Amino acid sequence: MHGWLSAFAFVALCFFSFTGLLLNHPDWLSGSLASASEKFALTQDEVQQLRNAPQPSEVLVSLVAKRVRLEGKIGEGDADGNVVGNELYVRMRGVRGTSFLHADLRSGAVDVTVETTSVLAALNELHRAERAGDGWRFAVDAIAIVLIAMSLVGYLIFLSLRGARLRTAILLTFGSTVGLFLIFVYTVS
Repeated sequence: MHGWLSAFAFVALCFFSFTGLLLNHPDWLSGSLASASEKFALTQDEVQQLRNAPQPSEVLVSLVAKRVRLEGKIGEGDADGNVVGNELYVRMRGVRGTSFLHADLRSGAVDVTVETTSVLAALNELHRAERAGDGWRFAVDAIAIVLIAMSLVGYLIFLSLRGARLRTAILLTFGSTVGLFLIFVYTVS
């Protein structure tokens, strides 16, 4: 069982170890954001559609997406958009980038800025899985469960050893627990 779980978890363990290393050393893959801006005007029908919409941010995103390639999704806190007077602001965030939309409901003018993330930022988002979508979060949860199961089965195998090997296993467990605790106490501020 441990062998099968190890074979399944190998790539995931390598991926999360690699991205964890990169997150600890961001200078290894430093890169700048690519940004593109676009301006255009909505028709009067589109402006009226925005004014009448119960969730204007979703309508604005659908209207803009017909003209501009957007990155990200509307977050839970941004679902209604940010309406200030006759202006609507929407922020979309995702693994591949961020989009900022601003619509003036008087003139119909729309300003769109799309920032594409760097490789390091994309790996960071995949590692944390906050903005990666439900499918990726499910995959990360499944991987975590498999890694925990693999570790427990491996540890049970470790504890099934007899004599001096069992004492060594218990000492290693105790030593690693104390060591991790000391690292936490003395290095985390």
